[in-house]
Amino acid sequence: MHMARLIESNGPLAGASVIVTRPAATSGPLRRRIHALGGVAIGLPGSVLRAAPDHATIRAALVAARAAEVAIFVSPAAVKFAFAVHPKLRFARATQVCAVGAATARALHRRGIRDVAWPRERQDSEGLLALPALQSLRGRRVALIGAPGGRDLLAQTLRNQRARLTRIDVYRREAPRYSARQLQTLEQAPAPLLLLVSSAEALANLHATLTLHLFARLAAGEIVVSSERLAAIARDSLFANVHVAASAAPADLLTTACAALARHRL
Repeated sequence: MHMARLIESNGPLAGASVIVTRPAATSGPLRRRIHALGGVAIGLPGSVLRAAPDHATIRAALVAARAAEVAIFVSPAAVKFAFAVHPKLRFARATQVCAVGAATARALHRRGIRDVAWPRERQDSEGLLALPALQSLRGRRVALIGAPGGRDLLAQTLRNQRARLTRIDVYRREAPRYSARQLQTLEQAPAPLLLLVSSAEALANLHATLTLHLFARLAAGEIVVSSERLAAIARDSLFANVHVAASAAPADLLTTACAALARHRL
């Protein structure tokens, strides 16, 4: 038997349909890991990412952000879209660049931004806000680079600390429009179903966009979420089998997915 087929048939996710809700442009590494573990990755993006309009205004804001004392990138997508507008983006030596997690930090490293602070223990807004660089921000200039919508915890906390905050929205999220083929794939996906979710907005979009029948099919399966906050939302949405990963990192999501599937098969 070919080695790839051997891995697929014997891996810890063998036979499982793993629903990936990350935007298509950022889901590649996660889908490859699912395949390596023997699962079948099914793309069902919870949102679509689009470049923000008015590139000239955004570029000017990114140029001005060089003088900020702290620059925060909220996601790998924030890095991607910021550098698409300003490919030579750099920050002053005194600027502390921060990332919400390891994937965002790696995206910055690939573009030559090396001195990046990011939370090791908890890779989310709460973890980021606990960094030493984000304490005592009163009067300090902070650039928050990301997208409108989603959680407002970062921006609100920074304002509460009396930081001189500038939001630079380099992309935006839009609700998905699923094709007939995507819906048919979900309808016909063999059980067990494992849904991976790291965004409340993605879960809300699935609830609003899918038919009641298809959403109920997801809710009857296993859902892996990246935080206790999302777990509470999932339970409110009638998911019965909720599993909380250590973080939104692909390795943590899939470690929890493998454990959930193992328990499902007992």
